[in-house]
Formats: sequence, C-alpha cells, structure tokens
Amino acid sequence: MRLNGKGQQSHRMAVLLAIFVLMTALIFYSSNSSEGLYSPFHAVTNNFVKSTNLKKWSGKDGYIPLYRNKSFTLRCQSCALVTSSSHVLGSGAGNEINRSECVIRMNDAPTIGYESDVGNRTTLRVVAHASVFRVVRRPNEFLHQTDNNSTIIFWGPPNKIGKDAKGTLYRLIQRVSMTYSNLSFFTITPSKMRKFDNLFQRETGRDRQKSHSWLSTGWFTMVIAIEVCDNIKVYGMVPPNHCGTKPGSKKVPYHYYKPRGPDECLMYTQNEGGRRGNHHRFITEKQVFRRWAKQYNISFTHPEW
Repeated sequence: MRLNGKGQQSHRMAVLLAIFVLMTALIFYSSNSSEGLYSPFHAVTNNFVKSTNLKKWSGKDGYIPLYRNKSFTLRCQSCALVTSSSHVLGSGAGNEINRSECVIRMNDAPTIGYESDVGNRTTLRVVAHASVFRVVRRPNEFLHQTDNNSTIIFWGPPNKIGKDAKGTLYRLIQRVSMTYSNLSFFTITPSKMRKFDNLFQRETGRDRQKSHSWLSTGWFTMVIAIEVCDNIKVYGMVPPNHCGTKPGSKKVPYHYYKPRGPDECLMYTQNEGGRRGNHHRFITEKQVFRRWAKQYNISFTHPEW
C-alpha cells in the first residue's frame, strides 16, 4: 500500500521518534553501567562496603625475602609517611619527619636537595615494579641514604616481579639485594597481592579488575604502614574532595621532584573518571583512607584534614 505525502511524513516522524527513544535508552543504559563508568567511593552504596580489621588481616607470610632467610619484622610506634606530592614543598617539616621513629617513602621520591621539607631518613620504602629501574639506577640516593637495616618492599604483578617469574626484573632486584646486604629486600607474595585486590573490593564495593582499576603505590604503602605502625602521620596528601571543591586553587605538580610534571588535580580527576584502559583511583582510595584515619590513628598534615 502506497502512502500519500501526509502519510509518508507521519511514517518518517514515527521512525525518527523510535530512533530517538532507542538512542536515549542506550545512553541511559551506558551511563548507568558499572562496566562503563567508574564512580568515586562516596557514590558507592554503603551496603556494598565491608570494613576489614587490617591488624588481623596482615598476617606474617605475605613477604618473600630476596636474599638470605630474612623475615619482615619491622614494628614502629610512630611513623612519618611522606608522600610524593608537591604539597610537601615549603612545609619545613624535615626535622619533624626525621624525629619520627620510622620514616616511610614511596617509589623514587628523593631526599637529597629536599631535606628541609621531607627529611633525609628512610626506614621503609615501598617500590612499584614500574619504578624499580629508577631506584636502582641511583644507588647513592636510594640505597645508601637510608637508616641502618632499612627495608625495601617491591610490589607488582607476580608474572613480572614474582620469584617464579625469574625474569629480568626479578633478577635485577635479587642482584641488588645481594649487593646491599645491609638492607632488607622483599617482594609481596602472589596470595597477598590478591588480598590487596580483595581489600579494595571490600572497602569500596568495586571489583578492581572489572572496574578497570590499578591500585596505587599509595594504597600498598598505607596498608603496610597500618600493619607496621601504631601511629601514622601522613605528609603532603590532600583530602578526597580537594580537587572538586577548590577549582581556583593553585596548580601544583603531581610529584615534588618533577616541577614540570603533570598537575596533581588533573592527574587525580582524569584517573578517577577514566573509562577505557586501567586507571588509578586516587580519589576513591583517599575516601577509604579518611575512613581508616580514626580506626588506625592516622593524621594528615600539609595539608591538614
């Protein structure tokens, strides 16, 4: 049956309306799909969140020595956890940090040239597999400038850094541990790496892999610090709402030792909202740290929150 001009126009309008309704439904579905969009922790329903007692969670079998039959037995009453953020610059906190019983640092964050703000002692350094080469390339900075019997913990995927992998990266850190036998070097076991993933899911309601998330070195360092320390003072970490509530605040580099590096808030927001590929969820992690603060005697300074 042929349609007249008026009928054809009505038919086209009906088709266009159907297409519009279909596209709207698809957009709505995509915006609500947990696979396609990552919401910050504060948007996750509390029904999914389960608190974990990290003092009992830790266990003693999560760290493998790289040389000799050592055990990870570090215990401290007070710890200074020094972040790599540019917010530590100008703080003048170096002497205060040095007075702490234990000083914890991350990756290749240096002390030389920044002593007045970050101190010069290191008791424990937590290093991601991606930062191994930057650390071992500068032994005078990272392996000599440490406390006696300092500890370095390497974390990363078992297929890259695990003992069974026996790849280039594992051989490198094993060789370094033999050269600097006065220090204690450990890797995190595959089973404990899975526990870190499970902890993220319990504390945020998000499956790390399904939400396309990478845990940050800050996540590993904070959890290890809670295992080790009775009291933790964190230097340079901004609160989780810092970037959202202060759009006019001064831009600062992501790392204090890379003044031409990316802006910190830009790094945080891009990673938090990333949909394709894997991303760190810095803001989500800080939401968890805020919840842990009272439970584990954690305080934050420069800035305070």
